[in-house]
Amino acid sequence: MEEKFDVLNEWGEFTGKIASREECHKKGLWHRAVYAFIIDENKNVLLQKRSSTKKLWPNKWDFTLGGHVTSGEFGRQALIREAKEELGIEISDSDIKYLVGSTSINEQGDIINKHYNECYLITKNIDISDIKIQKEEVSEVKYFSKEELLKRIENNYDGLTDKTGPWNFLKRILEKYL
Repeated sequence: MEEKFDVLNEWGEFTGKIASREECHKKGLWHRAVYAFIIDENKNVLLQKRSSTKKLWPNKWDFTLGGHVTSGEFGRQALIREAKEELGIEISDSDIKYLVGSTSINEQGDIINKHYNECYLITKNIDISDIKIQKEEVSEVKYFSKEELLKRIENNYDGLTDKTGPWNFLKRILEKYL
């Protein structure tokens, strides 16, 4: 089934229009996306490695959860859906803490991604053996220590996607609050 997204204007307001993923990415239409970092009680961050078949950032470590917000959906609902689809894990609304909103524009090849992003933090212990990855999306999951992630971010995002804004939000969380 083709994904449909609410189209936003340059100020992030709903236009009342709905477009397919393909149309949004081909025409560079603004739409919504969410991402979250899951951090366990030992301050380790669970990341997913993107599948080798992904069009953007194949084989790169990415946020724990992320994806587009489908038409009519709230950001938290999208995260709960993505957790189930990509990792086979259950999270609830009470697990999710909103952190910050931002915009991003990324152009790679014929894909123009213009996102209004919602960033969330989930503090929860997830046993990796309970994770059932969606192979089309994810090839691996792994916990990273605070020190290892900070080193990767400082080392030009070594092995990570080049989504600099979210990684820098995580860096701030790790340095200031954990």
